[in-house]
Amino acid sequence: MTTSIPFGSQKQLMLFSGRANPALASSIASNLQVDLGRVALKTFSNGEVYCRFDESIRGADVFLIQPMCANPIEGLSANDALVELLVMIDAAIGASARRVVAVTPWFGYSRQDKKSSPREPISARMVARILEAAGVDRVLTMDLHAGQLQGFFSVPVDHMTALMALADHFAALDDDLVVVAPDAGRVKLNKQFATRIGAGLAILDKERPQQQVAEITTVIGDVRGKTAIIVDDMIDTAGTLRAAGEAVVRAGCSRVFAAATHAVFSGSAHENLANSPFERIVVTDTIPLGPGAPSTVDVVSCAPMLADSIRCIFTDDSVSEVFGGKNHVF
Repeated sequence: MTTSIPFGSQKQLMLFSGRANPALASSIASNLQVDLGRVALKTFSNGEVYCRFDESIRGADVFLIQPMCANPIEGLSANDALVELLVMIDAAIGASARRVVAVTPWFGYSRQDKKSSPREPISARMVARILEAAGVDRVLTMDLHAGQLQGFFSVPVDHMTALMALADHFAALDDDLVVVAPDAGRVKLNKQFATRIGAGLAILDKERPQQQVAEITTVIGDVRGKTAIIVDDMIDTAGTLRAAGEAVVRAGCSRVFAAATHAVFSGSAHENLANSPFERIVVTDTIPLGPGAPSTVDVVSCAPMLADSIRCIFTDDSVSEVFGGKNHVF
């Protein structure tokens, strides 16, 4: 294998991984049949991040694989991952890369996409502006918390979805299935999920009395005696998900599963999942699983679809064709 894919005599693709999710980067590189490029990354004793590309990237299309997530094994917080991505972008531009693409399947601060109270920041917009100020040419991301986040950018944003991969994971279930949207904002996503697996649809009436606290009051739809699959874009502390699972069990479901793209798993997530009624919790590898994750968690790799998307960006082909034009799930 080589460290780049020749294209004609002028163009080459190079992949580099930050420290947030090196396993995902290695899987993407394997799917593209290339090696990851050499880059030195470290954190100084004062907490500042250092980057240096250890090979020439002049004239190359450089893809930087770095979800904005914590990685305790590497000693990285979510904010460290964001700063590391920024210094990698700056270093690539300074080294005369032809084009710099940020591959950040988990987009940091995505839940802070509007003002919910006076004098709050719109942090997702701020992150978009910072990436553009650093000089990124394009962003490749996956299952944003709200599709409207694409409007915070003036550079192209390719919005991928793990919906099909997650739905296909449940294709073998020979049960009377119902897909349950955890709130009204997820109805469109859950409807597409239900259509793909031939299931019914139900909705949970959820209220948030405060941040990271959810109350499930009503299950809207017929779930009695059925196998429920609760689908969301992320699992953070899993408090909401646990409450949702308990609500559908009280409403008469016989079995309960969960599916989500991003396994944030912060705070008491492991405890909540271990004590929840879910038989299996299916997530992707956009964020690396930390130690202590419950044995009920299954991981579906998103590396093949990210690799296909990178290939299409590099060759200037249609990215949406990777998903049959159905990557706009919101």
